[in-house]
Amino acid sequence: MNWFFKVIKQYADFSGRARRKEYWMFALFSFIFYIIAAIIDNVLGTDIDGVGYGLFYILFALGIFIPSLAVGVRRLHDVGKSGWMLLIGLIPLIGWIWIFILTVSDSDQGDNKYGQNPKTVILD
Repeated sequence: MNWFFKVIKQYADFSGRARRKEYWMFALFSFIFYIIAAIIDNVLGTDIDGVGYGLFYILFALGIFIPSLAVGVRRLHDVGKSGWMLLIGLIPLIGWIWIFILTVSDSDQGDNKYGQNPKTVILD
């Protein structure tokens, strides 16, 4: 959960690097919160007919849109790629697979042009 809040605290920080663990823990907790938001929508009746989600889901999605982009860019920086590489994800299937491969790849060893290796930085 600390990893999720770390990304939220770095709301619009597109510089630096993000570890695999930071990226994937954020993705995991985001997924869990999306499910909870959809359940709340269904229980409270704020869901859109035939869709299964509604107001709370959409508000959550809008709230974490920028942090999601920021952590994605930082994750690509960690493997030595430009944040603009996220746009490859707009290519159906092939782009998604390539972004997935980059996000599961190990960090560049040592420092790169985007900063110090986050594995060597001690977290509070």
